[in-house]
Amino acid sequence: MSKIALLFAGQGAQSVGMCSDLYEHFACAREIFDSSPETRDMIMAGPKELLDVTINTQPAMFLADLACAAVLTESGFRAQGAAGFSLGEIPAACYAGLMTQAQAFDLVKHRAAKMQECSEKRGGCMFAVLKLDDIVVESICRSLGQAYPANYNCPGQLVVACADDCAEKLQQEVSGSGGKALKLAVSGAFHSPFMDDAAKAMAAFLESRSFGQPGMPLYANATAQVYGDPKELLAGQVNSPVLWRMTIENMIADGFDTFIEAGPGKTLSGLVRKICSDATVCNVSDLASLAHTLEMLEKR
Repeated sequence: MSKIALLFAGQGAQSVGMCSDLYEHFACAREIFDSSPETRDMIMAGPKELLDVTINTQPAMFLADLACAAVLTESGFRAQGAAGFSLGEIPAACYAGLMTQAQAFDLVKHRAAKMQECSEKRGGCMFAVLKLDDIVVESICRSLGQAYPANYNCPGQLVVACADDCAEKLQQEVSGSGGKALKLAVSGAFHSPFMDDAAKAMAAFLESRSFGQPGMPLYANATAQVYGDPKELLAGQVNSPVLWRMTIENMIADGFDTFIEAGPGKTLSGLVRKICSDATVCNVSDLASLAHTLEMLEKR
């Protein structure tokens, strides 16, 4: 039997005015954006430089992701499973029923603040390494000492977090191995030991929080498995690699064959296609993509 999963976009695809037509046409989207007027105004009017700051980017992406999921629900669709990439894991957890929107937004704001603090304190950068097997990239990271696999995106694409002073050496080693290293426009070395202080702060923040039980399979970045202890997973996600390729492979093994990306951009859609060319993939980020996705779902 066909199973459909909703995937929630992470950091990197935000833009001024994202999801504005959904905001105009759907009360459920307006309600989500209006829950934080300051973040809403930044999304709708910018400036882009402010939106690109981690402490602002993550709350903005959270609201946009959740709004895209809400318009799907209002249109009569409900997924059977969920996962999110990096920040996207939190709206995924909210969608699955692990926490309320208010709980999730508080968590996002705390996460963003602590990750930005780590970035400012420790520096670091990230590179998308292309055209190499994971094992080769992992070996390069070990040889450099201050470089770590951060995002296992898809076959032939692994994002590395590293210290600023070993960035040039990383590029040289990747090039010498026949690969290509593209520097990412991010403000820190996320999902690596550079974020250890943020993970500790997240653990302390989560200690007194209580959570519900997900109403569907919810897959964790840090394990690529269905959720276990949310406090451990949500804290550890910050300084652990995002096992995205393994997550999608496990979801496919569990019977999911259709993936809908909720949120700005089509990054996750592209990754899923590279992981499994047989999967049905679409996205919802505006009215046009929503119409296309609903048309596809009606034909199933």
